[in-house]
Amino acid sequence: MAGLLSRERTVAAPGFNRWLVPPAALAIHLSIGMAYGFSVFWLPLSRAIGITQPAPGDWKISTLGWMYTLFFVFLGSSAALFGPWLEREGPRKAGVVAACCWSGGFFISALGVVVHQIWLLWLGSGVIGGCGLGLGYISPVSTLIKWFPDKRGMATGMAIMGFGGGAMIGSPLADLLMRHYATATSVGVAPTFVTLGLVYFVAMMCGAFGYRLPPDGWRPAGWQPPAQRSAMITARDVHVSRAWKTPQFWLLFVVLWMNVSAGIGVIGMASPMLQEVFGGKLIGVTAALKDLAADQRAQVATIGAGFAALISLFNIAGRIFWASLSDYIGRKTTYYVFFVLGFALYCSVPFAGRLGSVPLFVALVCLIITMYGGGFSTIPAYIADLFGTKFVGAIHGRILLAWSAAGVLGPVLVNYLREYQIAHGVPGAQAYNTTMYVLAGLLVMGFLANFAVKPVAEGHFMTAEDLAAERRLAHHGP
Repeated sequence: MAGLLSRERTVAAPGFNRWLVPPAALAIHLSIGMAYGFSVFWLPLSRAIGITQPAPGDWKISTLGWMYTLFFVFLGSSAALFGPWLEREGPRKAGVVAACCWSGGFFISALGVVVHQIWLLWLGSGVIGGCGLGLGYISPVSTLIKWFPDKRGMATGMAIMGFGGGAMIGSPLADLLMRHYATATSVGVAPTFVTLGLVYFVAMMCGAFGYRLPPDGWRPAGWQPPAQRSAMITARDVHVSRAWKTPQFWLLFVVLWMNVSAGIGVIGMASPMLQEVFGGKLIGVTAALKDLAADQRAQVATIGAGFAALISLFNIAGRIFWASLSDYIGRKTTYYVFFVLGFALYCSVPFAGRLGSVPLFVALVCLIITMYGGGFSTIPAYIADLFGTKFVGAIHGRILLAWSAAGVLGPVLVNYLREYQIAHGVPGAQAYNTTMYVLAGLLVMGFLANFAVKPVAEGHFMTAEDLAAERRLAHHGP
């Protein structure tokens, strides 16, 4: 089995069609993308004992929500820790380990539901599943960048688009399975976890064994690197152990951190903001949300849920659109667009609320979310441009710690600013305005970091001797 998973067995034979690799990457990312959809389990798990309604001993939704936090903490930390191992051992072995961790997390969580032990859910899906997320996230990106030197942005967009879309498939499937397995004495979550674990294990193993690496020095047929290569795109490589010591690494870290923090802030409050700002206007009634009858509030909540689904679509679309566009206008310019256009859009959202225009509000938020998704899919190509492709997965893994940091900064800013304003008498419908301006301020910081990015200094690149030693370490032979 070890030989079957070795890096050497993953190198493609002459004539291999590189377009067979993106479906393998999508199989991995669509599976782990279910992390975004785990909230579908919160309500059933909150009445795992009471069945029809929460009973003494049932878990609170806030307690279950720690699984979501653990997902992204361990995604970033495991990607940072195991990124160099991925580059050394190859994507197939990393994909198999990711499949075992992600699916194994479902199985352990199912046991936790049966014995009603919350720590098993945290350990299974949160910690072990989170490690599977990290390895599963970076392995397709690293592989596709090597296959598509001519379309780096498009390649990473194809892979990361799948992560954004995983919940759109997984959430309805999970809901269907829970209703199928539900009985008078069970909410059906445990067997749903087992079923999903098996489905995702098969899909991810197919993806892992579908991976191929190009031979050293491979180029697409008929393609030559541009004679006048941009100073921001290198043909050489920086070792992962040196990359984090460069100013470029930390500037990209801040670029991703600010873009994602602002985007997470909007995603976290988009649906309640729509409901509180427009209230009864969403259903043709002139009244604030708090003044609506229970059935009217239910209708508004349904519209809010539909809005959440809509921004998910724009999140997915932004990942492939912006990353592909970056192949033509450059990565640095693409991030300039995110920060300049994003600043204008964030500052315009309160205006749309004051104007009372639901279509304008929705359009602004959806465009903002495309740039949130685009930030994720463009950063790997930005890394490859500056540091080369040899260690792009490992360097990407370390920069993804910015995602973990953003998962703290964005929600904290949004939640505490809103609570502070409401406590000081600001109406709920207006409490989001200051928050949007503060999030726009984060984009200014991101703009300054992006402005400061320059080509990597000559002394950081690997020599021919360094490359030869690395090939031996990666089992390439002398």
